[in-house]
Amino acid sequence: MGSSSSSLNNVPDGQQLMQETGFSAAHLLRLYERFKFLDKDNRGHLRSEDFEAVPELSENPIGDRIVGAFFLPGQETVDFSSFVRVLAHFRPTEKNRTRAGAQPDPANSRNRKLKFAFRLYDQDRDGKISRIELLQVLREMLGMQVTEEQLQSIADRAIQEADLDKDDAISFDEFRKSLEKVNIDHKMSIRFLE
Repeated sequence: MGSSSSSLNNVPDGQQLMQETGFSAAHLLRLYERFKFLDKDNRGHLRSEDFEAVPELSENPIGDRIVGAFFLPGQETVDFSSFVRVLAHFRPTEKNRTRAGAQPDPANSRNRKLKFAFRLYDQDRDGKISRIELLQVLREMLGMQVTEEQLQSIADRAIQEADLDKDDAISFDEFRKSLEKVNIDHKMSIRFLE
């Protein structure tokens, strides 16, 4: 479609983002429209409060953590390129894609998706999901649906099952191993990216 790629000229770093993220021109155009919609003041960047206009995030019990993933530590705004790079984690994994040489995993690879999900739990960025961090997520996700005792029991069991080195925390490798049989593409998808 010629009109799609000619419109891509209006998207900041459009060609580079297509190559880097694997998004099609049509997807990038749609993402740019969504970005501009969220950027009500036309500043060219988003603040965390701008994401409140996304119903799927405002209704999600861990929406704040997901929004936080768009921002690097100490960063208060996100530009379009960074916005797209984060969203690339939610693209379906390409099964037959081969990588030449020592290129990094694409953002939508299973490994990168798992690292992204791991960071949602590992809030102190120490490379481990502690019992306290796991409990925080469980409280946010389950809220008043279960008792504190039940939450403690769920956290204890999750750590007991995943913690292979018995250090009372879950490392990324343990996290990855515990999710080997989980369809991460299904769990990490955004409807409008399909």
